[in-house]
Amino acid sequence: MESIARRDFLGGAVGLMAAAAAGGCTAMAGSTMSSPTASVPKFAYVGSYTSKERNGHGEGINVYQIDAGTGNWTHVQLLKGVVNPSFLTFDRQKRTLYSAHGDGGEATSYRVDTATGQITPLNAQATNGKNGVSLAVDATNRFLVLANYSSGTVSVLPINPDGSLAPLTDLYTLPGKPGPHRAEQASSHPHDVVFDPRLRFIVVPDKGLDADFVFRLDTATGKLVAAETASVLSRPGAGPRHAAFHPTAPYAYVINELDSTITTFRYDPERGGLTPLQVITTLPPAFTGNSTTSEIAVSSSGRFVYGSNRGHDSLAIFAIDGATGVLSTVGWESTQGKTPRFFAIEPSGTFLYAANQDSDTIVTFRVDQATGKLVPTGQVVKAGSPCTIVFR
Repeated sequence: MESIARRDFLGGAVGLMAAAAAGGCTAMAGSTMSSPTASVPKFAYVGSYTSKERNGHGEGINVYQIDAGTGNWTHVQLLKGVVNPSFLTFDRQKRTLYSAHGDGGEATSYRVDTATGQITPLNAQATNGKNGVSLAVDATNRFLVLANYSSGTVSVLPINPDGSLAPLTDLYTLPGKPGPHRAEQASSHPHDVVFDPRLRFIVVPDKGLDADFVFRLDTATGKLVAAETASVLSRPGAGPRHAAFHPTAPYAYVINELDSTITTFRYDPERGGLTPLQVITTLPPAFTGNSTTSEIAVSSSGRFVYGSNRGHDSLAIFAIDGATGVLSTVGWESTQGKTPRFFAIEPSGTFLYAANQDSDTIVTFRVDQATGKLVPTGQVVKAGSPCTIVFR
């Protein structure tokens, strides 16, 4: 069963908006990412799977400083003792970092030193759920929303003025009928928490129920309120996993883990409505092996969508039709590793980083802004059980 990654998701479409925040998990060692642009973010925060149950090779959360001219990564800090920091996100001012914990039942806050980039634990707070897989901060910077994969719930935790977490104000149980996959869809499995670009509604793809739920957050009470159309069903057995919004147009994209597809939706930003327009495969026609999807992201230009295939071990590349929002296949790029659980596009849009969980590497690609295609730069970072990366 799954957890991970993004965004608001880091590297995802909401993460591309100025107000959005993203998350991730990946352990890194000795890195040299290359970038000629001064717009590359100053720091990268990475986590990892650490437990034997997860076959984890990581040690906690690492912090790296990024050279604005060369893109080289210099190790700043390893915060050990953090168990399975499987998803990371920042608050709106990027002064506080938050982590979910794979197989765990809490969320943790960390103070960020804005000068050095280093993090210091603030506190941990119970989520009253199990296996947190995604989390995001609301527009007011007062609440953290977290999806609990194994318990089929969504938690809301208030954020104190110092960035620490207060006891939860809501625990929402997702309703519905499990999908047909006996092993992966025995119950509800929410896998992502994504605010729309206007930060008014939250989309929660549920892999177990074959549904995408939509909420708004009542900031007076800290409670989740179902949207006018509370959920949209996917194809039976699709297994919706992660979502990404177009940065400027009314479209949303959901990657479906179990049948390796992406669903294109028209999005109603006034009501939070999702209307399906298209389902397209993430796999090439000649591929006959086993594969599942993981992460999805929309380019900051709004011209391309990317999705990761675990098994085919590739990044699927799609062009967006500007008039309709639907996707057409551009091609596939090998991630040069095994099981790309996560990938992230850094904010300038110049580079994409593919995190290969089962080969313990992060591979750097340059993004062709005209075609959307990916070109390996030759930079490979050794990383234990990588999942996601967040930038500051």
